[in-house]
Amino acid sequence: MTETTVHVRSSAAGEIAPDAAPAVDLSVVIPAYNEAASLTELVEAITEALAGSGLSYDVWIVDDGSDDGTFTVIERLAQQHAELHGLCMGRNFGKAAALAAGFAHARGAVIVTMDADLQDDPAEIQRLTAKIDEGFDLVSGWKQDRKDSFVKNQSSKLFNWATGRMCGLRLHDFNCGLKAYRREVTHSLRLYGEMHRFTPALAHLSGYAVTELPVCHHARKHGHTKYGLDRFLNGFLDLLTVYFLYARGSSPLHFFGRVGTVLGVVGGGISFYFLLQWLLGHGLRVRPILVLGLIMIVMAVQFVSLGLIAELVVAGRHPEREYRVRDSV
Repeated sequence: MTETTVHVRSSAAGEIAPDAAPAVDLSVVIPAYNEAASLTELVEAITEALAGSGLSYDVWIVDDGSDDGTFTVIERLAQQHAELHGLCMGRNFGKAAALAAGFAHARGAVIVTMDADLQDDPAEIQRLTAKIDEGFDLVSGWKQDRKDSFVKNQSSKLFNWATGRMCGLRLHDFNCGLKAYRREVTHSLRLYGEMHRFTPALAHLSGYAVTELPVCHHARKHGHTKYGLDRFLNGFLDLLTVYFLYARGSSPLHFFGRVGTVLGVVGGGISFYFLLQWLLGHGLRVRPILVLGLIMIVMAVQFVSLGLIAELVVAGRHPEREYRVRDSV
């Protein structure tokens, strides 16, 4: 999988350097694809939710190549709200790329993400940031009472279970749009493809403190869901990418070697049995179980070889860029 270069046309200031000092307390980043009907109500709800909070904030809405006039609505709203900024992607690159563009421009010490379809409640923003103040680096929303279809709910449960098992982080809802990040976390993430689903897992594997918080979830008011079977399948393929590049990235031979060892032991045992039968004078005929044993031996050699090649790739990486040092004395 290759990383996509994203060209952004911005209606506000240029990209912020990762090490630049935060200009505001809070940034809200909202990817939007064909959500023109929802944006006015959403911005009003955010303004109402943060009124009187005492926080300085800005809002970044990223139009991910919409064709329904979404960016026109953003431009109109930006004239009415000084804290609102808009980014317009050159085409539809996907939610991960839109979030990456928003993270690059956001100026807050804490960055909250949410979807533009009015299913995420802006009233939850201050609860998420309060959890960050408790010492966590990433707080992921948990839609306990999820207002989605039965199929989407059940497939999401399966996805969350598999992600938790493979990445060692047990959350109920990895893909909730409502999340709060410390600025440091957003600038350490490499988002492409469907990797936005795994930001809690990626942060956890990099050494950041991750937790979740139950949040309110509303039924969709306008438009239709952008997630179909293809994105569900892509999510599981990206989960394999996360597992091998991050969870197993420091010791790939441990995984491939174990699989190869099991195949080699079973295949070798089968082959040894038939060799022993031949040495005892029994006729040796080609049988399916004998062929299976030989195939397993070949596969064992391939898995171990693949693990060794992966170790060479890992050896050429820069570990200091992938692991977080929390503090020093």
